[in-house]
Amino acid sequence: MKTLSVIIPIYNEEGNIPRLYERLNGVVQQLGVDTEFVFINDGSRDRSIELIRGLASRDRNVRFIDFSRNFGHQIAVTAGLDHCTGKAAVIIDADLQDPPELILDLFAKWQEGYEVVYAKRRARQGEGFLKKLTARYFYRTLKKITSINIPVDTGDFRIIDRKIIEVLKQMPEQQKFLRGQISWIGFRQTYVEYDRDARHSGETGYTYKKMIRFALDGITSFSNLPLKFATLAGFFVSGVAFLLILYALYARFVTRDYVPGWTSLMLAVLFIGGVQLISLGVIGEYISRLSANIRNRPLYIVRDSNTESAGGETQ
Repeated sequence: MKTLSVIIPIYNEEGNIPRLYERLNGVVQQLGVDTEFVFINDGSRDRSIELIRGLASRDRNVRFIDFSRNFGHQIAVTAGLDHCTGKAAVIIDADLQDPPELILDLFAKWQEGYEVVYAKRRARQGEGFLKKLTARYFYRTLKKITSINIPVDTGDFRIIDRKIIEVLKQMPEQQKFLRGQISWIGFRQTYVEYDRDARHSGETGYTYKKMIRFALDGITSFSNLPLKFATLAGFFVSGVAFLLILYALYARFVTRDYVPGWTSLMLAVLFIGGVQLISLGVIGEYISRLSANIRNRPLYIVRDSNTESAGGETQ
């Protein structure tokens, strides 16, 4: 068994892989421990897999898993954790926004006995105001509406003990939200602060559409507040509708001060209909996740790999 595994999800990162590998090698030399690099090619359309194969041909510590198509960042990380052999594993993206040199501090904290050491961002370079703002408020809101303590200003960059990896393997959710799952597992957790750099090369694979989907996965996986909101909205609308009924009856039979027409009726119908559609949408999100887990399809399909356990099998 290796001492440390470095899990690296890859999606169109040909401009970053050589520099990332060089910096990771420098870190490993300083650590002086037996380390493996596990690259997961998540359906890249550029030359990423060719570069990774080249590294594997020169370095026996380079492992790779090549997906049959793009399955998503969280699934790629999950595949890496499924097939790594280290006593601990570091999760790091290939864009070099998270400095590989911080692994030295993460590893030192792990050696002190912490099962999870996550990297907490002090500053985020190279990202737009809107992305920073939405990320800031999303994680703070998620922390408030869930029953677990998900640390704010953190991503997936962290080191986790083999104990955590084995528990994650027993959590077969289709919609992965790893940072929430790791927080849910517990054990001793701490953090190391750092300043996040701008992307070294290429463009981010996290579009706003993917960010919204990722946010929905996080909320629906660890909070039932949307369902409670739908219930409370139903009670609120029913109360308003009841008051409108009383007012309509009073105006019709007591004051006889009313204007025949359909304006108030249409407003009430549209208002109630809108709340119903929102509620159905929220319920539908939860049901779709239940349906995906019931189907129990494989999380990912491996086209090729040089890991002993992944060799072209469906996982």
